[in-house]
Amino acid sequence: MKKNMNYTYSGRSIDELSIQGILSGELTAEDFRIHGERLNHQAEVAEKAGYTQLAENLRRAAELTHMSNDEVFEIYNTLRPRRTSYTEMIGMADRLENEKDAPLTAFLLREAAEIYLKRGIVKKQ
Repeated sequence: MKKNMNYTYSGRSIDELSIQGILSGELTAEDFRIHGERLNHQAEVAEKAGYTQLAENLRRAAELTHMSNDEVFEIYNTLRPRRTSYTEMIGMADRLENEKDAPLTAFLLREAAEIYLKRGIVKKQ
């Protein structure tokens, strides 16, 4: 896999992406996944322009590029109110930080767990 920002996560050049490639079956959804380096670069640009919240979101998104769609959906479902207990949310945050190298996403999950607990919208254990 190439790490240059002009390549997708699958290693395809951005110039290779086309509607024709999709229609012919040469390209798959995997070929359109963005590389984390591209998102981190966009975060730097956003931060320099004063868009700090956007920069934070882009950096978290960059962490997610290393995960499968199922793992991302699991995080999404964990963040849905009343779907997950406080303990489960903290456990997922620990896994994200320690096993997935996603400290920013882990921080968001811990922050959400605290807020959900205060508001009474965590799943009862």
